[in-house]
Amino acid sequence: MTVFKPPVVVIPTYNELENIPQLLPRIAASVPGAHVVIADDNSPDGTADAAEEICRRYEGYRVYRRTGERGLGRTYTDAFQMLLREGYEVLVQMDADLSHNPDSLPGMLRAMSNADVVIGSRYTAGGWVENWPRRRVLLSRYANLYVRAVTGLPVRDATSGFRCWSAAALQRMDLAAMQARGYAFQVQMAYRAYSAGMRIVEVPITFTDRVHGVSKLSGTVFLESVWMPWHIRFGKERREP
Repeated sequence: MTVFKPPVVVIPTYNELENIPQLLPRIAASVPGAHVVIADDNSPDGTADAAEEICRRYEGYRVYRRTGERGLGRTYTDAFQMLLREGYEVLVQMDADLSHNPDSLPGMLRAMSNADVVIGSRYTAGGWVENWPRRRVLLSRYANLYVRAVTGLPVRDATSGFRCWSAAALQRMDLAAMQARGYAFQVQMAYRAYSAGMRIVEVPITFTDRVHGVSKLSGTVFLESVWMPWHIRFGKERREP
């Protein structure tokens, strides 16, 4: 008899001590039975220890303590490769800062019945952004316009970090060869899925700015985000006609 694993939600963390106690119970309420992996990048504020205490309350919840090079892209690729080896069939990525509402998870998972990748999208019809200043919204919208103009990627929210992946899709992505370390990872992954002919579906979400903690956007991460679309267009990842 085949035993199907539940979906697993991967949450990268670095100094998210104030957010994890709120986030995990909300995920458990929204998608009972789902598993959760907190992929912590050696947070100095004790995020991993606090998360382990909370994870004991829920079956299938655990902390993956990473070592070595830090970065969003590296955290996801390491966690995804580990979970693919464990046989998970649907893998979800979401932020720890409560900007991604767990109430959106059931709809995104349902959309996986007709998709290889589901993106929780701020900029598709019905999507919305709350509590961001106008300049931040404009910057994010222009960033997505920039990505589409440079790469031809037909996704309205290519920078969204709220996604569901089928295991089959991730197994085709050559995760070990991903160059992006910061938020450009989202663009590189979306383009690889598009280039491979995968079906990408955008589901509208409401994105809410974080209340606790600080953004991980640095100058280096920003520059990588500017450079990555050009790497995609003219590098080995360019989609052939």
